[in-house]
Amino acid sequence: MRPVLTPAELREADRRAIAGGTPAPELIARAGAAVARAAIDRLGGTYGRRVTVLAGPGSNGADGIVAAERLAARGVGTDVFRIAEVVDGTALARALDRADLVVDAMYGTGFRDALSGAADGAARAVEDSGVPVLAVDIPSGVDGATGAVRGRAVRADRTVSFVALKPGLCLEPGRSHAGSVTVVDIGIDPGPVRLHTLDDADLALPDRVPGAHKWSAAVLVVGGSPGLTGAPRLAAAAAARCGAGMVVCALPGAAAAASAAGGDVVTRALPDTDGVLAESATAAVLTGAERFRALAIGPGLGSAAGAAAAVRGIVAGFRGAIVVDADGIAAFATEARALRDRGPAGLPLAVLTPHDGEFERLTGARPGVDRVAAARALAERLGAVVLLKGPGTVVARPDGGAVINRTDSSDLATAGTGDVLTGIIAGLLAAGVDPFAAAATGAHLHGSAARRTGLGTALVASDLVAALAPTLAARRTARRTEES
Repeated sequence: MRPVLTPAELREADRRAIAGGTPAPELIARAGAAVARAAIDRLGGTYGRRVTVLAGPGSNGADGIVAAERLAARGVGTDVFRIAEVVDGTALARALDRADLVVDAMYGTGFRDALSGAADGAARAVEDSGVPVLAVDIPSGVDGATGAVRGRAVRADRTVSFVALKPGLCLEPGRSHAGSVTVVDIGIDPGPVRLHTLDDADLALPDRVPGAHKWSAAVLVVGGSPGLTGAPRLAAAAAARCGAGMVVCALPGAAAAASAAGGDVVTRALPDTDGVLAESATAAVLTGAERFRALAIGPGLGSAAGAAAAVRGIVAGFRGAIVVDADGIAAFATEARALRDRGPAGLPLAVLTPHDGEFERLTGARPGVDRVAAARALAERLGAVVLLKGPGTVVARPDGGAVINRTDSSDLATAGTGDVLTGIIAGLLAAGVDPFAAAATGAHLHGSAARRTGLGTALVASDLVAALAPTLAARRTARRTEES
């Protein structure tokens, strides 16, 4: 896993390094040298090349000045503009007109305001010029803690970041402003880390053990209501692709169960009231539930009071692993004891997968710009693993450990893809993966499968299900290659 440091954690790591005997000027020299190397790599050489360096007043600007000195020593033509001073707009325009690259060293990860004055003017001039940009640590104008942009921000083609990734490089809109990101070790120990991103090698992809049978990793999907029977079917199909040996899709009413049957999906009818899950369905679900290793509950369920009561009763009584999605999440807006009691009872923590609207139904407010803090707070409050869907999905557990997923994209903003994610997680849970790892791996696979389709905004949920098998096969093949 790759560590992610907040600006405050980075400042503390800097302090420890300096207190440990590494002078601040030495750290700046190392950072500046790394920027110069990245610039030369981006330029494809030094002969006849020119670079415009925008240097701010702090350590980020100092890194840029060192980089400019190194580049000049290698024969690269350099124009340096210090943002803390008066910037001659005509001179800057002339420099940009002949530049092959801009080094943005105006502000670093601690910046949290809107660009103003000379910095805003310089950012606008760079944007208008179309010259490629190399950002130092983070593009100026991006909040290093949240990825938020207040006003204008530099849009880089590449970012050289030091010590570790920052949340602002992993969360939108900062992620889109950063371009490709390279992390450089400059001799600072990041120390204890509670926030990470996953690489392919970190994914929890268990193989079936010898002697396994279909009920060894069985999943029960509970969902559906009038007009929404497709949601649990999508979840069931995804679970079958991601580790489940047997998937039963339980829907309210005989008619719904009959209409959803067919293909690889086994259906089961549950007690209903006009096609909506009845509170009495609790007993029906829990009878024989010990055969299932994992439960996915909520897709297409509807928001009737009886259904919400049934969700709470089922979650309270089910002894295996659980993922709660969609309308199932709303059942815990006013009463979350069934979730909080699982950990103390020695049961697997439930996984909840809210988007921003569902988060608001649980908490009374949207997540805000700090999505990591929002996911952590909800996970602690509910005693559950929270997967906060959105631009830069965050997975958090009650003790504060968290993962930011970097494979998601706006291509997934289409109906049914959330149901597929629920099924992926359920399949992994049934295969024995820990809830936090299942949620983090599921988010990674979800985004990877979407990219694999190559369909962009034409993607629909069924395309995502079809892409799961080749996505998983590619990850497993790569892992075997690395291990051999």
